[in-house]
Amino acid sequence: MLVHNRRGVVTSGAIIEVEAYIGESDPACHAAPGPTRRNEPLYGPPGHAYVYLNYGIHSLMNVVTESDGCPAAVLIRALDPLDGVDAMRRRRGRTMKGRRARVSHELASQELCRGPGNLTMAMAITLAENRLDLVGGRLFVEDRERPIGEIVWSTRIGIKVGTERLWRAYVAGHRGVSSLPRAGSV
Repeated sequence: MLVHNRRGVVTSGAIIEVEAYIGESDPACHAAPGPTRRNEPLYGPPGHAYVYLNYGIHSLMNVVTESDGCPAAVLIRALDPLDGVDAMRRRRGRTMKGRRARVSHELASQELCRGPGNLTMAMAITLAENRLDLVGGRLFVEDRERPIGEIVWSTRIGIKVGTERLWRAYVAGHRGVSSLPRAGSV
């Protein structure tokens, strides 16, 4: 479960889709050009958040996974909402740069956190959460021992390079998964 406590409003959801980005040899990883100010959290300790702004619009949430100096992270692509669904609906109903607001009642719960930009918008995760230790009390990952379903692997989506790697994992058949894999990728 990914849990965020923003000003006393708790939102959470079961992680149902992720993608791995591993090291300077991965052309899709932010570490590919080597260390920069932006990607510095990737080189830091595991278990911390790496939140960055994508296309100047969406904050995207990653979990740093490797030891200090070994850049790698897992992008959280989708959640199955659990706590704070009403707050998620309100947040997703707001107009923002590059996107027209959807009426909150139009959004089924599976749509609230489908896709990494929608997920951070629904959970109010911003650049302020970059570098947070994910065992803290504000933004954290916890195991609630909730059965989620069969996990399958496919190629990563939404990128143009490094697409041959089977580094995307998601819950098979879950309606909250952001996109179906390309034909022949599983």
